[in-house]
Amino acid sequence: MGGFWNPVQLGKTELRVVPIGLAASYGIEGKGVERAFERGLNFFYWGAKYAPILPRSGDFGAVLKRLGATHREKIVTVIQSYSRSPEKMTRSIENGLRTLAFDYTDVLLLGWWNLSPPERFMDAAAELVRRGCARYVMISCHNRPTFPVLAQDPRVQLLMIRYNAAHPGAERDVFPFLETERPGIVTYTSTSWGELMNPKLVPAGERLPTATDCYRFVLSNPFIDACWQGAKTAAELDGAIEALDRGKMDEDELDWMRRVGVTVRERTQRQDAGRAVADRLVNWMSGFGFRSTSQLPRGS
Repeated sequence: MGGFWNPVQLGKTELRVVPIGLAASYGIEGKGVERAFERGLNFFYWGAKYAPILPRSGDFGAVLKRLGATHREKIVTVIQSYSRSPEKMTRSIENGLRTLAFDYTDVLLLGWWNLSPPERFMDAAAELVRRGCARYVMISCHNRPTFPVLAQDPRVQLLMIRYNAAHPGAERDVFPFLETERPGIVTYTSTSWGELMNPKLVPAGERLPTATDCYRFVLSNPFIDACWQGAKTAAELDGAIEALDRGKMDEDELDWMRRVGVTVRERTQRQDAGRAVADRLVNWMSGFGFRSTSQLPRGS
């Protein structure tokens, strides 16, 4: 198959996925999840048990349960926990597996660790892998300098990073510091929460990007294995499928997206400053077991 349809290997893992994964909790109905699988998508992110923005959608989970009953080896699943308690994290993952009637999740995602998790937390994650409840561990983070540190931990096989045309900082702060035998890289918010498609933010005279353009831009980066889509509707799912059909951008298209991204970034700097404050607050709060939701991934 052409475009981006050929499955890619996620870093050093044995997981192979079509490089746009479908995330729960954004509104896509169960029949949309089934259609995604029928079209060839095999990467599914079910979210976390207790999360006001990325909860485990029941309809999404019901479809995964049905798919798992007959096609378990064909799908790659991610179950997440935002917990700051190793015991609660373990129970959350076990609960998720019971709900899906799965023996294991392919990926255990430890959500939103702006600093490296404490040893006791990493030990608990490694124990879930040892027990066969998860095959690999992924960590998401909003503090880019932490990623090269996480990449050196043999217990971490995958990283989840914000990356898009308006927020390309990983090109400077992360990718150059990864070894050849690097962890798998999965990105989120390809559209910068829709900002890259907002005509009020895109510079005059430039073509307005679509979600398809945003996915193609991200997946044209050789360091990125896959990205998430938080589809709300069948039409949005079609945008991801079109990106898979069309494949990599050429240099003219990449330059266009970078120009748009620079302007969008400049016009949203005040909002980004607020997010940076939230990140610093979370670094402090996480030591006390609290979490905030202002920086959780929002859509595609």
